[in-house]
Amino acid sequence: MSVLVDTIVMLGMLVVVPAGLRLTGAPELDRIRRLWPLFAAPGAVSLWLPRGGPATALATCYALGAALLALHAPPRLLRTVRSTTTHRAAPAEIALLTALVTPSVAALALVAERSGHTLFGFGLGILALTVPHFHFAGFAAALVSGLVCRVTDSPGGRFAALSVPLGTLLVLAGYFIGDWAELAGAVVLTAGMWTVALLTWRTIRGRGRDRVTRLLFGTSAAVLVVTMVLALSWALGEATGLPHPTLTWMAATHGLGNALGFALCSVLAWQRLRNGVGSTRTAPTRTVPFLTDPFPTDHGGRTS
Repeated sequence: MSVLVDTIVMLGMLVVVPAGLRLTGAPELDRIRRLWPLFAAPGAVSLWLPRGGPATALATCYALGAALLALHAPPRLLRTVRSTTTHRAAPAEIALLTALVTPSVAALALVAERSGHTLFGFGLGILALTVPHFHFAGFAAALVSGLVCRVTDSPGGRFAALSVPLGTLLVLAGYFIGDWAELAGAVVLTAGMWTVALLTWRTIRGRGRDRVTRLLFGTSAAVLVVTMVLALSWALGEATGLPHPTLTWMAATHGLGNALGFALCSVLAWQRLRNGVGSTRTAPTRTVPFLTDPFPTDHGGRTS
């Protein structure tokens, strides 16, 4: 399982996070996005070293980058509160703020695991799985839910952009409170991700997209249906004692599916739209501001 998990984590560090930051269109994130490989590369190398000093030092480099990314959240939140953005735009902004801070949770777990020490009473196995979880169920899921929210501009989109961060927070709280709280988080997160899948399939996938983009969006939506069933079954089994998949099986199915089928396909599809190669016709006018600045904090009292 270790090789598979480490490979998934590398995908998150080196591909999904920097590509996702580019999709935000936020100018203040350009510098950390350009510098990200300098932090991610040592973090990726640390995964393949034996636990100890060198691995911990390299993991700490990644944690520094994740911390610098998270530091963008407070000023952005303050600007959002002070801006004239309507309440309709707030869910997407909450989703982005979640995406900015979740890699730091993953990085903290990585440093502890690479050092060979438990963290808050959690063993090394749980810490190792926490790293990919907060890259994909944290960063990628929150980012994509925000993108979907801004493009669809619908109650469903706003529900997804709020429930994904809330579900992620509840799952994190469940680590400390207990299995039932984690189950509640899994239910909320699943509801949000299934809404993302539904809106992606029914609305975003079919807006004059070319064949490749439709395939990428369709794959990401279909995979979410399956992977979140697995997440629910595992959380339910942990809380109730009912038979459920092992962590090894979850890593090979839920983890791999979310990493490749959902996160990577989603990021590639959205990137194609941003680059102007994902549509067979001109996109509707109201989506253009989103693709150039997906999470605006102030449009002078106007929404996209």
